[in-house]
Amino acid sequence: MDKVRKVPLRKCVGCQTMRPKKELIRVVHTPSSEVLIDPTGKQNGRGAYLCPDENCLKIAQKRRSLERALKFGIPEDVYAALAQQLKAAVKPS
Repeated sequence: MDKVRKVPLRKCVGCQTMRPKKELIRVVHTPSSEVLIDPTGKQNGRGAYLCPDENCLKIAQKRRSLERALKFGIPEDVYAALAQQLKAAVKPS
C-alpha cells in the first residue's frame, strides 16, 4: 500500500480560500522589520499567504488583513513593492 501524503493547506489572507501551500505565495515580516515575498517559504519571520493574484493583494490591503496576519503596520510603498514582486513572481504562462 502506498502512503497518501497529506497536502498542507493554508488560507489566503485576501480571498479567505483554503488552498494547497505550494499554490500560494508567502509574504514574510522578517525580524529586521522588512516585509517581502518569500519564494522559498522558509525565510525566518512571521508569514502570511496570498493567492498569486493582484486582486487578493488589493483585498488584503483594503481589509488590512495582511497587516493583522503579520502583526505589523505596512506602509503604502511596501504594498506597491509587493505588487511589483508579485508580478515578477507570477510569470505569465
